[in-house]
Amino acid sequence: MSLGPVAKSSAVAMCRTSTYDGRVSKVKVPMREPTYFVLASLLDGPLHGYAIIQRTEELSGGRVRLATGTLYTALDRLCAEGHVELVREEIVNGRIRRSYGLTPPGAGALRAEAARMAEAARLVTDRDRKPLAGRGDRQASPA
Repeated sequence: MSLGPVAKSSAVAMCRTSTYDGRVSKVKVPMREPTYFVLASLLDGPLHGYAIIQRTEELSGGRVRLATGTLYTALDRLCAEGHVELVREEIVNGRIRRSYGLTPPGAGALRAEAARMAEAARLVTDRDRKPLAGRGDRQASPA
């Protein structure tokens, strides 16, 4: 079993392999909210992990709070799917800082999900304006 490329320095050998091996399912399912906001956080350009966590929380109005492990698992999956790419690695205060960017297919997937959500929202918001066929005389039951 190959562990992938290894970057070596005089003191440290680093290895980063993806949990995903290219056999990621291509079934079209709605994007989960954390994935949507991770991708949206990268719309203005590449960010490193902690900045993605902060931007995701900001864009979601505090609804999405990602733990570090959750973020990096999502980034591994998104890289394997071709939605995100590693654009830079640097050492900051003795630690590796990885920055990720949105790929054109990732931007397309994000736009498609935004359109899907907008259409789903229109089913509800437009309902007050036009009754559904055969239901114009019915009153909504209390929730």
